[in-house]
Amino acid sequence: MTTHIDAGDDITTETSTVDNTTSTAHLAPQPPVLHLPARDRHTWMLFTDWCAAHDQPVLPASSELLARFLAAHPASTATQRRRISVIDTVHHRYGFPAPGRSENIRAALDTTRRARLDDLAARAGEVIARLPETGWPAGLFARRDAMILTLTPTGLTYTQIAALRICDVTADPVADTLHVDTIDHVRAVTPPRLVAAGASPARMYRRWMEVLGFSDRYFSTRMLAGLMNAGDGNELTGHDGRIDPADQRPLLTPIDQWGHTPLTATPLTARAIADIIAAHLTGRAPRHIRPPQRKSPESDSFTTEATDVEPLGDGYYEHGIAARKHAHDTLGSVTSVLDEIEDRADRLLADLLELIEGPT
Repeated sequence: MTTHIDAGDDITTETSTVDNTTSTAHLAPQPPVLHLPARDRHTWMLFTDWCAAHDQPVLPASSELLARFLAAHPASTATQRRRISVIDTVHHRYGFPAPGRSENIRAALDTTRRARLDDLAARAGEVIARLPETGWPAGLFARRDAMILTLTPTGLTYTQIAALRICDVTADPVADTLHVDTIDHVRAVTPPRLVAAGASPARMYRRWMEVLGFSDRYFSTRMLAGLMNAGDGNELTGHDGRIDPADQRPLLTPIDQWGHTPLTATPLTARAIADIIAAHLTGRAPRHIRPPQRKSPESDSFTTEATDVEPLGDGYYEHGIAARKHAHDTLGSVTSVLDEIEDRADRLLADLLELIEGPT
């Protein structure tokens, strides 16, 4: 494929011509009008020609596609940065997310940063592999903290991690990676070094979603405690299916010493994220042992805060609704009865006043 461009003209679909021997069906879609400085036109045409050769769309281009393009055209760091800037500029003008705003692209251009994130991924993976999978409340904290540690080597800041919503993270079980799109349009992917260190990002994500899904269904910390305390780590299997992938609630929430999470969706702060990561990486993370026993007010025996409770049956809520309907029907006439009593009281009061104020 050969492309002819007039140096003084803007790039349009008409200014790019293809030899008759090349099928136009393989050309990537071209923007209708594009105004770029002369020095940037060659970069943009290089990218569009490469996309056409690989049957990939030019607009919008994914971060993964941009990374493949940069890998296929090795150059100095300055040249690669210039290419990214041009491609991001075009995407911005046409209202698409800039593919160069990705932590993976940033790490690819900065060898020092890439080495640091790879080392962080290896350390985080080792910590995750040692976290407990059973027990209460240690198992609950382990699931949440494993999710935090999985996101740490993506290169996202603590503030960006704290602001993540459920809908911002997507798991790819085949590649065993997590794809993250932050609120400020920064894209990131978990590095392969996590898997090599013994931590599966897709599994860590699923296990935390199981906790959120169970909490949505039962709203009971005691029930969750009973299951996790007696389980083998698989007691919440299937509850992740209750979570809507488009849910905009915070991904990470605080947990108190009893294992309770806030009644309203409350995200962890960036400071809390930083403290949790630092504690695990330095080996100073708390053990989260079972809460101390306390005396029951009904008897002299001792009981724990979290007791073993069987899950509610499927008909629990239906029975509750039926009971409330019956109470509504039974007590429906209470208002009229009270009105009748009030009228009788008014009449008695009027008769009493007439007796008192009447002629003697």
